[in-house]
Amino acid sequence: MGLANYITFIRIFVSPIFLLLYISHEALNISKTLLPCILLVLLSISELSDVCDGYIARKYNEVSDFGKIFDPMADSIARTSVLLTFTQPPVSLPLPLIFIFLYRDSVISTLRTICALRGFALAARMSGKIKAVVQGVSSFAILALMLLQATDKISLEQLQNFSMYIVAAAAIYTLMSGVDYIYANRKYVSKLLSMREKHEKRSV
Repeated sequence: MGLANYITFIRIFVSPIFLLLYISHEALNISKTLLPCILLVLLSISELSDVCDGYIARKYNEVSDFGKIFDPMADSIARTSVLLTFTQPPVSLPLPLIFIFLYRDSVISTLRTICALRGFALAARMSGKIKAVVQGVSSFAILALMLLQATDKISLEQLQNFSMYIVAAAAIYTLMSGVDYIYANRKYVSKLLSMREKHEKRSV
């Protein structure tokens, strides 16, 4: 556990705070105008930690197989948690839309973990990094729309419609990045399948 991995923990720590403030802001006496500002700060901290942990890991030679698994896992938890939070009012994203992100990350995370247990770590893809940027920008955009709605610049219906279009576009790219990841690592997938077939034959 180097410094880079401790910084990665920040994203996991911030996620439930983001959710709690979003859902319980009225009970905490946080105005609807102040809420998106606070959430923007939390999201900025989360995204900044994603930039810093990779930089520190490379600079101080802390790159490890654990970090290769833990970092994308923390990314998935943080960004999916934010999107799940937005399924609640006032944004009210359709829940089935968020399942696209969940399924994609679940499949890739499972594949990455199994490969690591078999002794080979799958390298990150540029499409995956772009996916992270797209999801992060989507969340920032929704919070900006929340601020506009809170100050009566746009209506609640516009907030919800614009947010849905933004996340739908991010979901499409997320699926594309998942297909790209599996295709790029198809030799490892084939290796896993061949190992499974050999194991089944031995069991018989």
